[in-house]
Amino acid sequence: MNIFNRRFIFIVIVTLLSLVGCQNEPIESTFPMSVEIQDFKAYNQLEESVSLESLHGTIWIANFIFTNCDTVCLPMTANMKTLQDTIKDNGLENDVQLISFSIDPEHDTETVLQQYSEIYHADHSNWSFLTGYTQEEIESFANVSFKTPAAKVEGSNQFIHGTSFYLISKDGILLKDYEGVSDPPFEEIIKDIKKLK
Repeated sequence: MNIFNRRFIFIVIVTLLSLVGCQNEPIESTFPMSVEIQDFKAYNQLEESVSLESLHGTIWIANFIFTNCDTVCLPMTANMKTLQDTIKDNGLENDVQLISFSIDPEHDTETVLQQYSEIYHADHSNWSFLTGYTQEEIESFANVSFKTPAAKVEGSNQFIHGTSFYLISKDGILLKDYEGVSDPPFEEIIKDIKKLK
């Protein structure tokens, strides 16, 4: 066997081994992020307990809002409603939970969040608006688990917060973020959800 044939066989073997290796690679590793979500405990607009543990085994999309917001939260919540409808249109409503964390828990009680959710005709079966933690807890949670800012603006009822939609795996790992305010990539989000099913 000449040296050319040996090199050819070697390349074929290496290629096959790399393909086998890729097949064994978990799908989560193909996403751009891998951040473990910290444990949390909260209550939704229906006064139901929601925690990291209760979401285990479920794909979820999260964002941060507050009901007194006079800028980005309005279009972001409307876009989340569009995402909820798109998820339903694709038959994925039983596979995905939408989670909107309030970053103003002192004002945003369960009752306030229920009224807010009704404005957007949110389907409560897979969309929870969360409160029931302290201001310090939600700020730290957003900073550490989602790598996004969350802070009260001094002398104002407004808050600084991230405007992304976040994709979290069934194991509670943040995998990817998407534009949430202006032209969210709904089709891309659906494709990514389907990868994780």
